[in-house]
Amino acid sequence: MLLSMTGYGRAFKQAGEKEFSVEIKSLNSKEKDIRLKYPANYKEKDIEIRNIISEIADRGKIDLLLSVKTNGAEDSMYLDRPLFKKYYKELTSLCEELDIEKQNLMQAIVRMPNVVTANDGTVDDAEWTLVKATIQEALDALSKYRSDEGASLYSEFKKRTEIILELLGSVDGFEAERIARMREKLLTLLDDNLPSDKIDKNRFEQELIFYIEKFDITEEKLRLKLNCNYFLDELCNTEKVKGRKLNFICQEIGREINTLGSKANHHDLQKIVVQMKDELEKIKEQLANVV
Repeated sequence: MLLSMTGYGRAFKQAGEKEFSVEIKSLNSKEKDIRLKYPANYKEKDIEIRNIISEIADRGKIDLLLSVKTNGAEDSMYLDRPLFKKYYKELTSLCEELDIEKQNLMQAIVRMPNVVTANDGTVDDAEWTLVKATIQEALDALSKYRSDEGASLYSEFKKRTEIILELLGSVDGFEAERIARMREKLLTLLDDNLPSDKIDKNRFEQELIFYIEKFDITEEKLRLKLNCNYFLDELCNTEKVKGRKLNFICQEIGREINTLGSKANHHDLQKIVVQMKDELEKIKEQLANVV
């Protein structure tokens, strides 16, 4: 099963006068990078939230936003007076030093970080249970999104790999012509540089066999086919497929295609190799998005 690293999930719940919403986004990243944003009184839950996310996220940059809104007439805001005074003192001094008017200073300080915060109080067990359920619901939505994306990637990878195998199958049609051209080329070189009575035909045939063996692509074709089939097998694996593993297999596929190209010594065969590389590159581009 393929999972995309890109995804989005959202959930919302309400209990009494409080509304809880969770948004979670996932983007491409080689490693796991979890970033959380929540009200200050949820700081003690940081590790637990990270553990909940880690159960479904092996790789990717994940951003979670937990919002808690309190409805009602009671005072739900808190002014940090010491921090306000500190900002005021520093900014007033700076305004005097730079000869800047102070008429909008109050509004500016109120907007400074942590000056005015939600006075949410402690998080009791009932509230935390509800918040965990909200987080889990958002994660479930994220997982579905990534699973749907993974299904699209599966179809794309399967299609591209099968094209490479089809191209590989067309290589056999050029084998006889390729060997004949190599033999003709060597004979022409000999005829141009040596009298015909100086050429030992038996020795020439022996040397030709040795020379052709250097350009034999039988092993490369076999390994390329095996690696492509291995890639397809991993795609069909019902367990969660690791993007790194598929990437390693792609590297092996690329290595065999490159070797095939270096030994081709045939224009039409080189064109097939270029087509293979193009299909493989399309796989690699999308593979960076697999968990």
